[in-house]
Amino acid sequence: MAGEQEQVGALGPLVGYHLRRAFGAFAADFAAAMDGTGMRQVLVGILAVVSGSPGINQGAVGRVLGIKRANMVSLINELVDMKLIARVIDPSDRRAFSLTVTDAGRAMLTDCLARIEAHEREMLAGLSEAERATLLDLLGRIERRDPAAG
Repeated sequence: MAGEQEQVGALGPLVGYHLRRAFGAFAADFAAAMDGTGMRQVLVGILAVVSGSPGINQGAVGRVLGIKRANMVSLINELVDMKLIARVIDPSDRRAFSLTVTDAGRAMLTDCLARIEAHEREMLAGLSEAERATLLDLLGRIERRDPAAG
């Protein structure tokens, strides 16, 4: 680590620098884990939220995941086109759509979650369970400081 500190100079003690580097490593490994599925992080997230809350509308999914409303339509369309999510007119508000996961969507989510669990086991192999719990706690504290998340 000392050699790396010298190479990156003033960036060495900056948490944001290391978060960005860790995210880059995680994202690259995640993409490799999802290879062949056609799924990206954002699509898996949407599928997981809809699976956990059948009948949810796309606005609520966007709020849960911090996705801008303007981006939600195309993301939902992508999942509908892949036949992973069904979009139906909400009987209580004919202007709104409710979302449910299809059988193919449930199978895809199961496959993706198994791949993600393997990906995280590999990426966090050097951490004990206590260290992993601490990492999640610390990241959660940082996340909760985001005014857009509240």
